[in-house]
Amino acid sequence: MDLSSYSLEDIMLSAMKSEIDSRATYQQIAGKIKNAFLKDKINFIADEEEKHREFVETIFKNRFPDKPIEIPDKTPVPLPELKLDDENISPVEVFEKVMEAEKAANEFYLAFANRIEDDEEIRRTLQYFASMELGHYRLFELEKENMETYETFDADWPMMHVGP
Repeated sequence: MDLSSYSLEDIMLSAMKSEIDSRATYQQIAGKIKNAFLKDKINFIADEEEKHREFVETIFKNRFPDKPIEIPDKTPVPLPELKLDDENISPVEVFEKVMEAEKAANEFYLAFANRIEDDEEIRRTLQYFASMELGHYRLFELEKENMETYETFDADWPMMHVGP
């Protein structure tokens, strides 16, 4: 992904917007899932997206202390949007869309890191975010394979977490 034609400010605002939207989408997905194990994984990823947003916000405040953070409705940086409005979309299709978004987020954070030339710690953190996004991709890939393999993937097992 080539971010050379975008300002650092636009890149940061786009990153925050993307993380906000991703978190909301993951919370929406988790709210529809009955499988407690998968629900926990997706909520964990939603929380990670919030931490990414907070980190980028901190960078923004340090780099542009006099500018207010105004999250755009649409980002100038071309990032895929996760729209899951169709009620008839299958769980496998949902995970395929999420996987595409996670792969794009990986590429975005790698390109973002390349734009930070004056702070190695921030650069390494953004590269780490890129690897985390790839980890999210792999998790969703495995769960999608489980959905395709096991018919009762999203079965609700009463008293699953009661304990011994």
